[in-house]
Amino acid sequence: MSFRWCGASPEFRLRDVPKETARLDFHMQDLMVPSYPHGGGSVSYHGEASIPCGSLGGSYRGPSPPPPQVHTYRWTVKALDASGKPLATATSERKFP
Repeated sequence: MSFRWCGASPEFRLRDVPKETARLDFHMQDLMVPSYPHGGGSVSYHGEASIPCGSLGGSYRGPSPPPPQVHTYRWTVKALDASGKPLATATSERKFP
């Protein structure tokens, strides 16, 4: 999994997603301020290679480090089957801004 910052929520590029996956759960963490509640979101999955910008709703709060700081953010995505059983987990990190 990789991502790029854009719009209301990032675009995620996916690979090696288990074929039994029904839902993807995303969570973002600021590695410099891990207690800040950035949240994430959930999307249904039907074999897509990417999740478009703006697809996450829910509790997601975008990156907002105070100027002139640059923070590193980690996204964790969990692939879940139709019953909610975890199948795989992936992470990706990127600085902002």
